[in-house]
Amino acid sequence: MSVRAGVVVTGTEVLAGRVRDRNGPWLADRLAELGVELAHVLITGDRPADLRAALEFMRAEGADIVITSGGLGPTADDLTAQIVAEFAGRPLELDEALEERIAGIVARFARRWNLDPKALEAANRKQAMVPQGAVALDPVGTAPGLVVPADGQVVVVLPGPPRELQESWQQAVLTAPFEAAIENAPHYRQTMLRLFGIPESEIAETLRVAEREIGLDALEITTCLRRAELEIVIRSDDRSDHTADDLAALIAERHGQALFSTDGSSIDEQVAALLTGRRLGVGESCTGGLLAGRLTDRPGSSAYFAGGVVAYSNQAKIEMLGVPPDLIKQHGAVSEEVARAMAAGAIDRFGADVGIGLTGIAGPDGGTPDKPVGRVCFSVITKGEEDREIVRALDLPGSRAEVRDRSTTVAFHLLRRLLRGEASPV
Repeated sequence: MSVRAGVVVTGTEVLAGRVRDRNGPWLADRLAELGVELAHVLITGDRPADLRAALEFMRAEGADIVITSGGLGPTADDLTAQIVAEFAGRPLELDEALEERIAGIVARFARRWNLDPKALEAANRKQAMVPQGAVALDPVGTAPGLVVPADGQVVVVLPGPPRELQESWQQAVLTAPFEAAIENAPHYRQTMLRLFGIPESEIAETLRVAEREIGLDALEITTCLRRAELEIVIRSDDRSDHTADDLAALIAERHGQALFSTDGSSIDEQVAALLTGRRLGVGESCTGGLLAGRLTDRPGSSAYFAGGVVAYSNQAKIEMLGVPPDLIKQHGAVSEEVARAMAAGAIDRFGADVGIGLTGIAGPDGGTPDKPVGRVCFSVITKGEEDREIVRALDLPGSRAEVRDRSTTVAFHLLRRLLRGEASPV
């Protein structure tokens, strides 16, 4: 039997799009790991009636587990615990031990900010009100999560901040009500393949071939185009693992050059590993620092990232990266020659072993018949016993934001190829 779940993300700021929902996708991955089928993700405002409607929808849809995020806290509009208690038919009760733990957490802030003791006492008491028979989780911030049995369902109430939610989740899955809810969840194996440099239509044809030659009825297959990469997720149970392996082998056979990950590892993770023992310098123009930002997103990136220069103007390219003025005059700022000079300049400026140069026309204006909007030139070079390099000029589709984002992905893949000694085109 399948176990179904629904996620209710609360917060008017998320509903309005001012804050991006990071919790729904994270919870989807965690549920998949447990063999739980995620049926719905709803985003609702902070209005009590809307939250009640979302919970009733999940009940009508037969969700065994409902997870809420947000709406926990000391303020008057933090009403999730109260609404869930009413939904489950379990009156709120004061957990005095929990109230003491929350008071201890808040005490250090109270001393620092000279907060009103009576207001703090009321706030602590509000957060320590627990639905009768529910399991209160240890607070990660100040608001404890809850696991609430609800007439055949389990409602997991989690805080909204992603760090707090993720730590609370680790506690929630170990509680008795949650373990009982997933007792009959099937065991799934998930295989994730990542490809770069081919359109979705190519994979669609491969899946048609696989349907004829292998048969895919026993598999759940999803494809997603993300940041110019194609992600294929194959889910199988114990009886169909061999079919999943056969499909993965067929994809590797037909798209071996594009397939760069068979274990789900990202290009960012792979590049970080390949840069072990090396120092990287970056000179970028049209991406405006996005490439350096992406390279330093990972903890520990200081071990391999030496530095970057955003050389947007021609003068900046000349003065900061040492690009010869005559080179720009002869070939233009958006050219393979200038990109290579920017990469070499980044190596020299930062004393690096590897350099990336990137220059292009992100749009929406600035294109010419010879160099249209979306033209981006890349150069990735190494400095060592034998200099190696990959230089490319590509016309990338999409809006200004998409061209800039895709350019960082292309740069990562070119760098991976160079470090692996694969100088073939992307």
